[in-house]
Amino acid sequence: MKKIGVLGSTGSIGRQTLEIVRNYKEDLEIVALAAGRSIDLLEEQIREFHPKVAVIWSEEDGRDLRQRVKDTDTRILTGMEGLLEMSTLPEMEMLVTAIVGMIGIRPTIAAIEAGKDIALANKETLVTAGHIIMPLIREKKVRLLPVDSEHSAIFQSLNGERHDTIEKILLTASGGPFRGKKKEDLKGMKAEDALKHPNWSMGRKITIDSATLCNKALEVMEVKWLFDVPLEQIQVLIHPQSIIHSAVQYHDGAVIAQLGVPDMKLPIQYALFYPDRRPMDGKRVDFFALQQLTFEQPDPETFLGFKLGLQAAKAGGSMPTVFNAANEEAVALFLDHKIEFLEIPERIARAMEQHTVIPDPTVDQILEAEKEAREIVR
Repeated sequence: MKKIGVLGSTGSIGRQTLEIVRNYKEDLEIVALAAGRSIDLLEEQIREFHPKVAVIWSEEDGRDLRQRVKDTDTRILTGMEGLLEMSTLPEMEMLVTAIVGMIGIRPTIAAIEAGKDIALANKETLVTAGHIIMPLIREKKVRLLPVDSEHSAIFQSLNGERHDTIEKILLTASGGPFRGKKKEDLKGMKAEDALKHPNWSMGRKITIDSATLCNKALEVMEVKWLFDVPLEQIQVLIHPQSIIHSAVQYHDGAVIAQLGVPDMKLPIQYALFYPDRRPMDGKRVDFFALQQLTFEQPDPETFLGFKLGLQAAKAGGSMPTVFNAANEEAVALFLDHKIEFLEIPERIARAMEQHTVIPDPTVDQILEAEKEAREIVR
């Protein structure tokens, strides 16, 4: 019985993680849950999974939740202190970091220091603090298992192969709901338009990141840290069918890829049970119905967020933090109908222009850079 904690249990990845736990009750046990503000859903999850600890962000919600679940044995914690205590729970073996945003950095570091394996679905952790996280993973000898479909695909494509034989990482992208459009076409696009992803069911923020292609720039940064490859060896391919989830090209010319239908439960389950594969219900790829797989080059001039993200990756240091924080803030403004779609990269660019790079930032410097970038965007 593997004992698991889920950071972000009420979000898209968190809910799908719990669905897998529901299907494998004899093998997986939830000992800790954490959510932001979805108190009703968190209460339901507490009553179903009986965790030892549950965390809600605000103290006010914490008081409410304690009253609601006082008939259970679950201890209710709040805020960052609660997240840090949850992440170091002695009985927990693996922490699924499905929380969105840079709030996940400190709990992830705490979990690694406490010897917990990490199933990573929080891009921001490596994007902003990869230089801290990866040495710590090696020092503590814990597993870091990617949950993003693309990074899981690369991880699977590397199984049994030597790192020094990698020639290129082929990182695929669906292209999002605005694939093929030009900058002029994107004027006036509303949040409702950007949220209509053609292939994937994801949270609102990540879906907007897919529409701007900012998510692919963040994933490039994540690939760099996860697989210890230079940026020059990472190639992004627009693949509209979302069947090839990513691939690795080796120095003999061979390409090994992981294929499957677009379903986040597959990489989540693979991380939870690695190195085993367990049966999973659902659709299978029908190659006869599919008939063809197509590929396109990304358009960085139309999707300026992608271009800015690659610039931030090359600058390194604290600049990826600024890119990420500015993007988060701009996306929030867009979802609140306060700015236009094309203003998202404009505001990111402004934050990057005003930032002086710190080459090897501490966690405190990362969080300060985040704060400054958000203020500039607002």
